[in-house]
Amino acid sequence: MIITDTHTHLYSDAFDEDRKAMIERALAANVTRFFIPAIDSTYTEAMLQLEADFPEHVHLMTGLHPTSVKEDTYKDELHHVEALLAKRKFVAVGEIGIDLYWDQTTLEIQKEAFKHQIKLAKQYQLPIVIHCRDAFDEIFEVLETEQSNDLFGIFHCFTGTFEQAKRALSFNMKLGIGGVVTFKNGGIDKFLNEIDLKHIVLETDSPYLSPTPYRGKRNESAYIIKVLEKLSELYQMPAAQIAEITTENSKVIFKL
Repeated sequence: MIITDTHTHLYSDAFDEDRKAMIERALAANVTRFFIPAIDSTYTEAMLQLEADFPEHVHLMTGLHPTSVKEDTYKDELHHVEALLAKRKFVAVGEIGIDLYWDQTTLEIQKEAFKHQIKLAKQYQLPIVIHCRDAFDEIFEVLETEQSNDLFGIFHCFTGTFEQAKRALSFNMKLGIGGVVTFKNGGIDKFLNEIDLKHIVLETDSPYLSPTPYRGKRNESAYIIKVLEKLSELYQMPAAQIAEITTENSKVIFKL
């Protein structure tokens, strides 16, 4: 069984004390493919080192996270993303999008940065990986303006309604499902099995959003097993089969 974690921040300083051991725990649990989203330029060196240390397992994205979109620096950060894309291969542009939980005053430049990076993804024929927090309407507004056959990717950490899920799928997005599906009041477990598994990929977002029973503790990629077990329950399907389908879905998205 091969399990794919399509969204994990393995370079996070939360893992500085035990990164190698943490990754080895994931490998021992058959989690062997890690897709690494970017945040901003301050993490680039750590991401490249991670890839160098685990070249058979780690696949890097590049992009500017919406919470790092600041008036005085975002243009320089976007130039950094452009330079990286021109220099070497990445598997996606992400994570990008809109976050109105932390700061609503930057909405317009968040939208600008999101649109700009969608265009970069199209230029390089790459998927996008979307971060959305308190911003479904705003995300969909941008996607409407950019909708085309070469727009595709993953709606990371999907936590919306069934209607929002169907709308996300209409933009050629897969749904990234992580620890939230195991939460008692997470919501998405009420309708997820109405969505064909061909639209689903698994993720942890580690070190964040630990699944039950680890909620409130540091998340790690090995804990994706709890997400897999929950989907097995929801879809009434063996975990190995769900792992196979979701891994194949990730290969379609990331072209690996």
